[in-house]
Amino acid sequence: MISAIRVIRWLKRTLMKVTSLVRMFGIGCLGGALIIMIMMATLLAQRSRSPMPSITAPVLFDTPEADRILAALQVFPADNPWNQDISAMPVLRDSAKIIAGIGPDKSLQFNLDMGFIIVPPDQKRVPVKLLDYPAESDPGPYPVPDNAPIENWPLAWNEDTKALPKPGQSLEQLQREGTGDRHVIVVDPINGKLYEFWQARKTDQGWQASNNATFDLKTGALRPERWTSADAAGLPIFPAVARYDECQRGMVEHAMRFTVRKTRRAYVLPATHWASRNLDPALPRMGERFRLRKDFDISRFPPHVQAILKGLKKYGMFVADNGGDWRMSIAPDRRLKGLETLRKLKGSDFEVVDTGARSVEGQ
Repeated sequence: MISAIRVIRWLKRTLMKVTSLVRMFGIGCLGGALIIMIMMATLLAQRSRSPMPSITAPVLFDTPEADRILAALQVFPADNPWNQDISAMPVLRDSAKIIAGIGPDKSLQFNLDMGFIIVPPDQKRVPVKLLDYPAESDPGPYPVPDNAPIENWPLAWNEDTKALPKPGQSLEQLQREGTGDRHVIVVDPINGKLYEFWQARKTDQGWQASNNATFDLKTGALRPERWTSADAAGLPIFPAVARYDECQRGMVEHAMRFTVRKTRRAYVLPATHWASRNLDPALPRMGERFRLRKDFDISRFPPHVQAILKGLKKYGMFVADNGGDWRMSIAPDRRLKGLETLRKLKGSDFEVVDTGARSVEGQ
């Protein structure tokens, strides 16, 4: 069951949003009531969550303890874009052109890249020296523990083979010597905060990174317009990673992330940043949302992969960064099975969704 406190908080947010819509678009009382009913149905459809366990020390993502915490964690409000059911939304007019530009015959790929660490509410905060984008970063200090995993740890499955952990290499060595994007992701469930770093490295003087993006897990507030994040699109990474706990439950219940080699100089909300000079309308915008076609048969896939494919049908996936074409992010968790069968999917099995969100085109 959904708690009364959660419903009250949700109703307050919803009434504010509906009031804004009424003023902006002249929606009548009946229309406003209809919007509330639809949004309430969305809330009630959300999975009931167990109480949040006590967190007294940092917890790595690939553990049963992390599974229990994640099962209790609400990542962004129920009506946030990441939790939005897009299965019935219209297909974007240029969908076929965009799919053709990326490659309809290319296979779906994946990186076992985005691990993370869960920290207690009183985790010691430390300074992180921000080297490249301090003006587009959120201020520290940050609750980064000594054992924060670097991207790809502990497995070795990524298109950037030079960034993979070497045989016998310890986490501490990878923190200091690793190459590539080196994302570090820290989740603070009790305080409802998410800290993400790009090109993070531990040195004798402490942690450093190219930038930081801090997100509020309770509100889902976006980055300022034209600000980047640890992803080129200005999006958070953690909410989009396919995880073991949800695959084990039978469905990934949020939008996921993937990369393409070429994007255009544009973004569509909730993205806030572009990373291209190309104005070709056949290329996807940052934040472009794709979904697996409704008629795609998932019955022949193993259970963990079916969980991912169900999520791709209902919630889809965002273009989040420039990289390999059709390449998803999945947590580097040894417990996930059958992921190699994802390669049976092709670009033509997807379509681009028209979410109606505001788009910003560059010049």
